Amino acid sequence: MGHMNTAPDSAAGHRWLTDEEQRVWRSYLHATTLLEDHLDRQLQRDAGMPHIYYGLLVSLAEAPRRRLRMTELAMKAKITRSRLSHAVARLEKNGWVRREDCSSDKRGQFAVLTEAGFEVLRHTAPGHVTAVRQALFERLSPEQQKALGEIMEIVAEGLQPEEAGADLPWLR
Repeated sequence: MGHMNTAPDSAAGHRWLTDEEQRVWRSYLHATTLLEDHLDRQLQRDAGMPHIYYGLLVSLAEAPRRRLRMTELAMKAKITRSRLSHAVARLEKNGWVRREDCSSDKRGQFAVLTEAGFEVLRHTAPGHVTAVRQALFERLSPEQQKALGEIMEIVAEGLQPEEAGADLPWLR
């Protein structure tokens, strides 16, 4: 979870987190865990789906012709192909997504947002945006919001793989 503040003898040269860094790190972990849980509960209640499924639907809604190759969708969602396959199977069962074979690549498949999936997003998005606004933005001053955005961009840039694009517009 974090790092010990007192170094064991065998790690004498290691630079441990300061007390302040430890406090910030644990606050970050605690807040992000609580926020993800809060958003998951809201989406389960309002749409019967977890937050990750909502993110998949948003990615498809924002894609040209509301479709993405499964590999691209997995990369955008930062999940494995097998986890994505399971999620898409559940979304297919609900009638919100369908799979289509790729004509140029016999092994490739597209995930396509259906009209029913788009409607679920249309009805679910306002409540989700309200939950995000209440949980995060209404608790921060405009200066804190700006600083948080800048901080998260710096962290994401440092972790972003070279070949992947940095634009993931989750919420509008």
